[in-house]
Amino acid sequence: MERLQKVMAKAGVDSRRKCEDIIEAGRVMVNGNIVTELGTKVDPEQDKILVDGEEIEKEKKVYILLNKPAGFITTVDDPKDRRTVMDLINVKQRVYPVGRLDRDTEGLLLLTNDGDVSYALTHPSHKIGKKYLATVEGVPNDNKLESLERGIKLSDGWTAPAETELVMNFNNKAIVSITIHEGRNRQVKRMFKAIGNPVEELKRMKIGPLSLDDELKAGEYRYLNKNEIQQLKDLAQEIKQEEV
Repeated sequence: MERLQKVMAKAGVDSRRKCEDIIEAGRVMVNGNIVTELGTKVDPEQDKILVDGEEIEKEKKVYILLNKPAGFITTVDDPKDRRTVMDLINVKQRVYPVGRLDRDTEGLLLLTNDGDVSYALTHPSHKIGKKYLATVEGVPNDNKLESLERGIKLSDGWTAPAETELVMNFNNKAIVSITIHEGRNRQVKRMFKAIGNPVEELKRMKIGPLSLDDELKAGEYRYLNKNEIQQLKDLAQEIKQEEV
């Protein structure tokens, strides 16, 4: 549920302030009833909203998969005027990053205006898997990787068990695949630092049912296909039912 004036502004009726004036003037009907009270909550997907007798357009749900390059902040805007992931996309709808990637971390980032999907993928209790490829200093032995898999103690407590795989090693470096189900700040980097193998490069490859495309270059994005969208919606619906 959202405030009526916010829904109207998103639909392009006018600015939010002007939409408030329109509501107070008695020009808005919701499901056949005139609404004049600011802050009235509506469901933009279910409620029929008329302004001056004309039904407003429902906001189209948009799902974008971005291959985030290093050097961009994962936020809608930045007070320090640094480059953000929003500088990489060009869409009419207002979308938001789902979760965060550090400025120097690359890889899969979902942007959407679907709040249910965003909640499903980011809430810690849902334990959605996030797979990364980490290029680290040195080559971690089996004991070190097993410690990550059991859970390792960081400054903010023990991590949940992770899944790891040594992909390759070269020039006293290694590429390690690691899947975690938490979203602590800089968690993967802190985990590898704790075992003595600091991360040099980090790239997210998967989150939930979504995987990064091989053909999608850094800085490029694409819209999700129908199958991917349905997978996300099914996941959101499943989580919603579990929480009832």
